[in-house]
Amino acid sequence: MYKVIGKTITFDVMTLDEAMHTAKVMNEFVTITGPDFEIVGMFGVDSIRDGKCPDGVTYDWNKASRIGRVRKERV
Repeated sequence: MYKVIGKTITFDVMTLDEAMHTAKVMNEFVTITGPDFEIVGMFGVDSIRDGKCPDGVTYDWNKASRIGRVRKERV
C-alpha cells in the first residue's frame, strides 16, 4: 500500500505505478510513502521533444556539465 500526500488531499493506492500516476495527475508537490521508502517532488515530465518539456520550457540539463571533467583528462 502506498500513500500519495498532497497539500489538501491524500490518496491510498495499491502499487507504486498507481501512486506515480496519481501524483502526476495531481500536478503539485507530493509525498509518496511506501513500506520501505519515501519520495517527494513534482511528477510530470515524461518526454522531451525538440529540446522542450511538454509545458514548453527549454530542457537544458546536461550530465557532462554536472560532473566535472573526465578523470582521464585531469592532470
